[in-house]
Amino acid sequence: MVLVDGLAVEFGGAALFSDISFVINPKDRIALMGKNGAGKSTLLKILAGVRQPTRGRVSTPKDFTIAYLPQHLMTEDERTVFEETAQAFSRIHQLEEEIASINNQLTVRTDYESDEYMQLIERVSALSEKFYGVEEINYDAAVEKTLLGLGFVRSDFNRMTSEFSGGWRMRIELAKILLQDPDLILLDEPTNHLDIDSVEWFEDFLINSAKAVVVISHDRAFVDNITNRTIEITMGRTYDYKATYSHYLELRKERREQQQKQYDDQQKMIAETKEFIERFKGTYSKTLQVQSRVKMLEKLELVEVDEVDTSALKLRFPPAPRSGSYPVIAENVSKSYGEKLIFNDVNFTIERGEKVAFVGRNGEGKSTLVKCIMEETGFEGNLQLGHNVKIGYFAQNQASLLDEELTVFQTIDDITVGDIRTKIRDILGAFMFGREDIDKKVKVLSGGERTRLAMIKLLLEPVNLLILDEPTNHLDLKTKDILKQALVDFDGTLIVVSHDRDFLNGLVKKVYEFGNRKVAEHLEDIYGFLKKKKMENLREIERK
Repeated sequence: MVLVDGLAVEFGGAALFSDISFVINPKDRIALMGKNGAGKSTLLKILAGVRQPTRGRVSTPKDFTIAYLPQHLMTEDERTVFEETAQAFSRIHQLEEEIASINNQLTVRTDYESDEYMQLIERVSALSEKFYGVEEINYDAAVEKTLLGLGFVRSDFNRMTSEFSGGWRMRIELAKILLQDPDLILLDEPTNHLDIDSVEWFEDFLINSAKAVVVISHDRAFVDNITNRTIEITMGRTYDYKATYSHYLELRKERREQQQKQYDDQQKMIAETKEFIERFKGTYSKTLQVQSRVKMLEKLELVEVDEVDTSALKLRFPPAPRSGSYPVIAENVSKSYGEKLIFNDVNFTIERGEKVAFVGRNGEGKSTLVKCIMEETGFEGNLQLGHNVKIGYFAQNQASLLDEELTVFQTIDDITVGDIRTKIRDILGAFMFGREDIDKKVKVLSGGERTRLAMIKLLLEPVNLLILDEPTNHLDLKTKDILKQALVDFDGTLIVVSHDRDFLNGLVKKVYEFGNRKVAEHLEDIYGFLKKKKMENLREIERK
C-alpha cells in the first residue's frame, strides 16, 4: 500500500497542484489523466522517488519495490540485449553475493562472543530470509520469455543494445521492469514504441501478472483494457474514480453538470442578495437584515466549475485533386538489406479513396515498404503509382526532423508561398499555437507540439495520397480524435502505419499484415482483423 499525503508542487510561487492525497492499493490499476501541463508526469516522478514535492510525502511499507518507466531513457551500451535485461535480477545476485561473503567471514573468524560477530549473524539471517523469500526462478528462461513477448527474436539476444533504436531500448527497460516483479509499476506513455502484438502481450501481463500499476497513456484502448481506477488531475487537485477511462468520462461529465448547476444557483442567489443589500442599505428597519446578508456573502465559499480544455484543433485536409483509379499497385515487390530479406513477393492494389492500415511487429517492413512507395529506397519488382498521384508523407520521425533552431513561425514561413503567407498566424492558431507560442524555438517544444507543427507542414499542399507512419505518437487523446475525424473526412486515399487500435477503429476498412517476410491482405476493419487473427492462432495451436 502506498500513501500519498498532502503533496504540493510549486514553481516560482505558482502551484502546479496542492494538497493531493490518495492511497494506492494492491491490484490497483490506475490511469492518471488530465490535460497537458496538469502535472501527471511530475506526480509520477514523485511516486518514483526521482523528484521531491514542495510539501507532503509518499509513504511505502518496508522493502516495498517501485519500478518506473519514464518517456525517454537510454540503456547501457556496453552490454548485449540479454545481459542488459538480466540486470533486472542484479538485486537478487547482490543479495546472494553478500550472503556468501558474510558466511565466508563467519567461517574464518574466531571472536564468537564479540558484538561484531553477533551483528554478522543477525545480518546474514536477515539477508537469507529476504533471499529465500524470493520465488525460485529460472532467470535465463524468464529473460527469454519476456524478450520474446516484447517482440525481440532470439538472434537479437546477443546483439549490443547500441545497435537498437530508442523504441527497442525502451522495450529492454520495460523487460527489466517486468522481470523485477515490483510491488508498484509506474509507466509514462509505455505503448508509444510497441506494435499491436506487443501491446496485447503487455496488456495480458499487466492484467494477470503485475501487482499495482499507475499509467499515463494516450492509448485509449490500452488504458480501458488494463485499468480499474482513474485519478484525474485538474485545477491543482485530484478526483478519484473507481472506474475505467470510458466510464470516468461519463462520470466526469455528470460531475461537471452538477457543478455547473450548483454554480448557477449560487450566482443567482448572490445576485439576489446583492440586489437586496443595494435596495435596503439606507433603510433603518432593514439594517439588521442588510448586515446579515453582507456577512453571509463575506463568508460564502464560492462554487468552482472544473476547467474544460477548450483549445481545439480545427483540422481539415485540403480537397484532394482527383487521381487515377488505382493510386498504388505493387507486383512481386521484394526488399533486402544485404543478406537480410525484409519481405518477398508482395502484391496488392489500393483503390482511389481507400483507407488502409499497415500493421505488424516492428522490424517486419511496414516503414520500409512506405519508403519503397516514396522511392526513398531501392527494391525489386514493380511498384506503380497511379495517374496524377500527389503524396503527402508523414514519417515516423517527422517531428524530430524539424530544425530545432527555428521558431514555430519561421518553420512554417520558410515553406509557404503566395497569399497563404498572410495567414500563417491563423493557421498556427488553429493548431493551438497561441501568440506566446509562435516565437518559441522548436527545441523547447513538447513531443505533441512538434508533431502538430510537422502536421501543419503536411497540410500546406493539396494531396490525394496521404501516407502516415505512426502519426499519433505524442498526441493527446483529444488531438488524436480530431486528427482521426479529419482523416475520416479526407476525400483522398490513405495508408496509415499505426499500432493504435482505437485510432484505426472506424478509420480503415482494410488491413495489410506484415510478418514472416510476407504481406497478407485482410478485408476487415482493425477489430475484425484482431479477432480473426486470434482464431487463426488458436487453430495453429490445435494443429500442432
